[in-house]
Amino acid sequence: MSIRLRLTLLYSAILSLTLIIFGVALYSIQAQSTLDALKADLTQSSEKLVEAALRTGPDIPGRDQFEHSPPPQKFDDFSSDQAFDNLREREIARILDADGNLVASPFGREEDALPLSEEGLETLQSQQEWWEEAAVSGEHMLIYNRPIVQQEKTEMIIQVARSLKERDRTLKSLAVTMAAAGLVTILLAFGAGWTLSGLTLQPINRMTRTAQAIGEERDFSRRVDYSGPPDEVGRLAGTFNQMLSSLQEAYQKVELALHMQRDFVADVSHELRTPLTTLRGNLGLLRRGPPEDVQADILTDMVDESDRLIRLVNDLLQLARADAGWSLARESIELAPVLEETIRQARQLDQDRSIVLEKHTDVSILGDRDAFKQVMLILLDNALKHSEGGIWLGIQRLDTSIEVYVRDEGPGIPADQIEHVFERFHRSGDKNETAGFGLGLPIARSLVEGMRGTIYIESEQDSGSTIRMRFLTPASAV
Repeated sequence: MSIRLRLTLLYSAILSLTLIIFGVALYSIQAQSTLDALKADLTQSSEKLVEAALRTGPDIPGRDQFEHSPPPQKFDDFSSDQAFDNLREREIARILDADGNLVASPFGREEDALPLSEEGLETLQSQQEWWEEAAVSGEHMLIYNRPIVQQEKTEMIIQVARSLKERDRTLKSLAVTMAAAGLVTILLAFGAGWTLSGLTLQPINRMTRTAQAIGEERDFSRRVDYSGPPDEVGRLAGTFNQMLSSLQEAYQKVELALHMQRDFVADVSHELRTPLTTLRGNLGLLRRGPPEDVQADILTDMVDESDRLIRLVNDLLQLARADAGWSLARESIELAPVLEETIRQARQLDQDRSIVLEKHTDVSILGDRDAFKQVMLILLDNALKHSEGGIWLGIQRLDTSIEVYVRDEGPGIPADQIEHVFERFHRSGDKNETAGFGLGLPIARSLVEGMRGTIYIESEQDSGSTIRMRFLTPASAV
């Protein structure tokens, strides 16, 4: 069952229940009010008849006849009081004795007797009034029974009745009218609810169609077009568009990762092909038995190419560990001793180059000592390869972090290549003339980010480059 149909049925059910409650209440109020009005009329009429009956004494004509002749009598014979002749139209009156026997009626006939139950007679004999509804000659009647009490004894009973036919017909007409009006109202409400729920759910239908189209076309740039108020549907449309933006960004990242993976595989294949080809060629030369001096050169080339393959495999292993989320220690590291140790080892690579620790403060960072040392060796080796002047290291204390930098006097990096320096296998300038595989800076970035730090480069052509790293202090990480 669709949401639209469920909402429409819910609206209709609520309206139906409301109409039923309202109809029952209105019917009950109308039935009770008309019944109360009839009871008031009958009570008023009975009071007049009681007064007339009490005024009928032993000297009034007909009393002796009442006492000696069998009842019932006509009202004219029973009493000459005008109250018995001036009854309201459609009202019926009867006079009974204390035992409930008919004493007087308009025509003095036994068949004129009105029903009176045994319970009602007992109630009247106990000097209390009694209301009763009964069928008289096939007609629904309301009968009011009232005792006439003299000297604390029930002498006679006055019965006043009126037909309920007109009231019943009015109530029936009211019930039919309300039922018909309620049915028409519910049908109209069902149609209105169906239309309004369709208009309300139209943005959701558009979102459904958009989602289906996106799934079929893989076009995450599409958005839900919603111009309504910022209600629940509006927030749903906004959330859906935000989700699409996130999916688009994730999809682009996946595409970029796949593209980089393909480029990575191609670059690795290219880097491996050269030393492997050299090794294969030298092995072919050795099989032909060249002179000893040529063999020495061939073996030297093979050792160099083997070392190159080992370095490449180690760098790739380092990157693979970083990509796999290699866990690094988070401990306090005193920077000065590590930097001095790194500078001493880097000077062995080129003893003629000047490497200076120009800014030195006793500070500590939070990270992995071996990883930090490896990053510094990579940066110093990179500076030695790409510059010819001096190299400077420094430490700066910032507000909530510590900055470590490495500055050289190399030719600098073109502005259009700065954003690519941390990409794998990227080498600025002529790749055939640049030493290394282009994996040093990507490894350094992976290690720095693994220590929850940041790394970036500043460079100007013919002015050198500066690589800056920022790390948390032990105090700021608490």
